[in-house]
Amino acid sequence: MAKILVVDDSPTILDVVTSVLIQEGYEVITAADGLEGLNKARSEKPDLIILDVMLPKMQGYQVCRLLKFDENYKEIPILMYTSRDQEDHKITGLKTGADDYLIKPIEQERLVALVREHLEKKKEKTI
Repeated sequence: MAKILVVDDSPTILDVVTSVLIQEGYEVITAADGLEGLNKARSEKPDLIILDVMLPKMQGYQVCRLLKFDENYKEIPILMYTSRDQEDHKITGLKTGADDYLIKPIEQERLVALVREHLEKKKEKTI
């Protein structure tokens, strides 16, 4: 069972995304701010991270960059999301190393499809 870390400061979004992922058979851990997310990513080493851009204590972009430029964590797929749909935010997210980018509100089917796709890509890299 794949372990997914979801980082968001909105309890409602955390609950919704967690519920969707659990229904799909994933183990889910959560964090409510960027610093907690970074620490849990390092201690739990999840199979995939879903990361909000706008977070207290440390922005999602910073968390992504720190993980992607660290040899121990760079292979973990990171899906970033935000309520902002401006192209420059997407570009910034991808430049910091994000593997994909979603816009809130997140469509559940798209979220599940991207999670499966990126976990499959990660599995193929390790074979």
